[in-house]
Amino acid sequence: MPNLLFICSKNQWRSPTAELLFKNHHIHLAKSAGTSDKARIKVNQKMIAWADLIFVMERKHRQILEQNFQESIAHKPIIVLHIEDKYQFNHPELIYILQTSLQDYL
Repeated sequence: MPNLLFICSKNQWRSPTAELLFKNHHIHLAKSAGTSDKARIKVNQKMIAWADLIFVMERKHRQILEQNFQESIAHKPIIVLHIEDKYQFNHPELIYILQTSLQDYL
């Protein structure tokens, strides 16, 4: 069962919405985290180690991971979803974009 980690800045809207799409999924487990010091759940080494695939909402999140977890992410796929920080938690448009972007995993 592949472990999916979704990352945005504050772990309030985008990444928790993505995580929710995988709640009770029969193939994948999902978690979410943020890169900011103000994140609800801040990404850490344990989460990076747990993840088989890492999805970030923007390029800047990938860059932060590369700076802070360089060795840990060296052999992990990191997929940039290119989803701007303009959606509230569980917003229908955000769900649609995530479903479209993640259709191969849902």
